[in-house]
Amino acid sequence: MDSVAITLRQANDSTLPYIETLLTKNDLPSQDIGSKPECFYIGYDGDDRVGIGGIEVHGTDGLLRSVVIEDSARGNGYGTALCDGLEDEASAANVTTLYLLTTTAADFFADRGYEEIERTGAPAAIQRTAEFDDLCPTTATCLKKSL
Repeated sequence: MDSVAITLRQANDSTLPYIETLLTKNDLPSQDIGSKPECFYIGYDGDDRVGIGGIEVHGTDGLLRSVVIEDSARGNGYGTALCDGLEDEASAANVTTLYLLTTTAADFFADRGYEEIERTGAPAAIQRTAEFDDLCPTTATCLKKSL
């Protein structure tokens, strides 16, 4: 499959309803997005929205969260392109290690170089995030990647 190019645009108050709808439609946590719109990005192919994702920065550690691709755009490489862009954003913010929780996409992230770790192995600041502390089930797989 050829790689696709997307443009990431930081979310704002006017795009939060779209993000919340896409997260809810895909059974992902959306309760806290209104308090941190600056953490979220929308991926565009031209003028078309193809997916969303977020990065919470905690010093040199980051939490990759809420990565989802529109149903109509799946299978075209947008997930990879979106994650590439989010990892670039994290690196630009001086993040050296990304962590994430997933209940459905552990294999996708493992293919991207993420390694499974115990949830308790994440740094304290990451463990204190709403996603770790409250929003994601304890059965979610925890992964990390050095950037």
